Amino acid sequence: MNKELFISAITKVTLGIVLIALLIFLPAGTLLYPNGWLLMGILFVPMVIAGFVMMVKNPDLLRSRLKAKEVQSEQSTVIKLSGLMFLAGFLLAGLDFRFGWTKLPGWVPYAGAAAFLIAYALYAEVLRENTWLSRVIEVQEGQQVVSTGLYGIVRHPMYSATLLLFLSMPVVLGSIPAFVIFLAYPAIIVKRIKNEEEVLKQDLPGYAEYLEKVRWRLIPFIW
Repeated sequence: MNKELFISAITKVTLGIVLIALLIFLPAGTLLYPNGWLLMGILFVPMVIAGFVMMVKNPDLLRSRLKAKEVQSEQSTVIKLSGLMFLAGFLLAGLDFRFGWTKLPGWVPYAGAAAFLIAYALYAEVLRENTWLSRVIEVQEGQQVVSTGLYGIVRHPMYSATLLLFLSMPVVLGSIPAFVIFLAYPAIIVKRIKNEEEVLKQDLPGYAEYLEKVRWRLIPFIW
């Protein structure tokens, strides 16, 4: 096991746990926010498990997933907008719980949790199919076009999975105002996808042909 990679992964997960906890529970004014703990559990437990699996089976993939600095200036804007969306969404969800703005049936957060876990499973399958996945837009040495499995259905199955992941988060938290904020994500991800396709079409051999083969980018028969 790579000690440096292990420390980097654990550090980032720990910081993520602390940050999300602060964003959720601080505005809620209490730790007695059941939906907040539900989200923390379904978000970080699978993440830690997946991290250990990648560390053992594919450390290069884990290393690329931990890389976060974008070289594309347009993508830096996308990252900043996404960060603002998460910040506003989680803060609103916490305030929503504190002041009782949203009243939803008790089963709704659990339905959201089920959708979240389905999206996580799809995300894991994408990672299994494409070992060149990185958090930043780049073409890696030896990278090839993946066109089988989920990539034979849509061009960007990872973003399809994150779309379901992120839209289910405010549902898990039981907050309609937060859900409205997270509706910004489809627009943000469309901007990222268009730029990513231009970069890959220019730098990745065979990607232009792949674009002709697979018509749908994110959701079959829609876009």
